[in-house]
Amino acid sequence: MSRRRLPPLNALRAFEAASRHLNFEKAGDEIAVTASAVGQQVKALEAWLGRPLFVRHPSRGVALTPLGEAYATSLSDILDRLDHATAQALRPEASHVITVSAMPSLASNWLIPRLGSFQARYPDFDVRVSVSMQLTDFAREDVDIAIRFGQGAYPGLRTDLLMDEYFFAVCSAGLLGDPERPLREPADLRRHTLIHEAVGAVPDYTTWDRWLAALGVTGVDTSRGPRFTHTYLCLQAAASGQGVALATNVLIGDYLQAGRLVQPFPQQVKGAYQYYVVCPEATADRPALAAFRAWLMEEAKASGVEATRG
Repeated sequence: MSRRRLPPLNALRAFEAASRHLNFEKAGDEIAVTASAVGQQVKALEAWLGRPLFVRHPSRGVALTPLGEAYATSLSDILDRLDHATAQALRPEASHVITVSAMPSLASNWLIPRLGSFQARYPDFDVRVSVSMQLTDFAREDVDIAIRFGQGAYPGLRTDLLMDEYFFAVCSAGLLGDPERPLREPADLRRHTLIHEAVGAVPDYTTWDRWLAALGVTGVDTSRGPRFTHTYLCLQAAASGQGVALATNVLIGDYLQAGRLVQPFPQQVKGAYQYYVVCPEATADRPALAAFRAWLMEEAKASGVEATRG
């Protein structure tokens, strides 16, 4: 392995701060040194590189050169990752706090209702739930473990298949009992309002079009009907009698058991994506994370939505 060529860290910190503020005095305030010290560190870095990073204007302060701009962008990312890595290294190995990230619908309808059983089993662990539609960047975010919705391609992460997902139609009991518009088979949906989830550009996601096509049903107008940004909003709309929604075995929550929704016909379609538990390999075997991961697997099995392998 070749020896790394690394400039002085103090000079890098000073330059990175100055590149964001474009002002040596403000950069000095951030890193607790004088503006003169920032200027000296920047000059030292420029000398080390043999190339200018700033253009100095006597009356207008400083501006980044093209090289300085590119270098600052890369350096900011590197320092952010270094900050996170340091915070993780300083965190006690036996930390009792578990921060888990999940999509809003999964957190509200599946994860949070079950957390009581984890707390009862492990009273010394504290779970913090962060909801986000974005993939977790473990190098930058204070997240220990995440539940992701996808196809399992997460390089560099410990990845465990948690749950498969199946889609089926749901509606209110009142709508099901409408004698003028019976719901006995999927083709009957042509006489009802369809509730849609606005999922954006997610390839192969199971929409009404895909669900009906998988069952060979034609003649249903899927272009109309209200659209909501989250699954739980679609379920609430269906429960209030606004139409028929697509639910999943993972995100249905207790709507069926409580009678707020009913399943008018038994047909269901397997989705193209699954749920995975992911975390960095370096921390995967920490006692708290190992316990939480094992508990997630148990809950998926107990709720009848565990993944079917093979």
